[in-house]
Amino acid sequence: MSIKEQLMEDMKTAMKEREAGKLRLEVIRMVRASIKNIEINEKKDLNDDDVLGVLMKELKMRQDSLEEFKKANRQELVAQAEQEIAILQKYLPAALGDDELKAIVTEMIAQAGATSPKDMGKVMPLVMAKTKGRADGKKISAMVRELLA
Repeated sequence: MSIKEQLMEDMKTAMKEREAGKLRLEVIRMVRASIKNIEINEKKDLNDDDVLGVLMKELKMRQDSLEEFKKANRQELVAQAEQEIAILQKYLPAALGDDELKAIVTEMIAQAGATSPKDMGKVMPLVMAKTKGRADGKKISAMVRELLA
């Protein structure tokens, strides 16, 4: 079952649960709307990799909001953002551990023939393609920079 199909099934379930699934329904609808907008703008059906990218973007937006809510000491918004993040993470593949990520980065550095931090532009696209949706870009960037230094 594709991620889009899973989202549709979960949306139906959340609709049937009424109050219990209200937040989940809102989050799924927002994600589906984002997917639909991209499909309309690009005039193509999104595959699972593209949908993963949309999910990562939605997750990143909520993580950024969460940090801002914490700074502003808005506990009710912090709680809601954390719940939305938990809902979105159900659709993403398991995150890579530090050791796994380091192995992938090391392999891609060797494949690109990178030797200095100036070669970061060669390595990053390779690592991002290999870790699609399973690691945060900031974390990857920091690890690539560290290993090339």
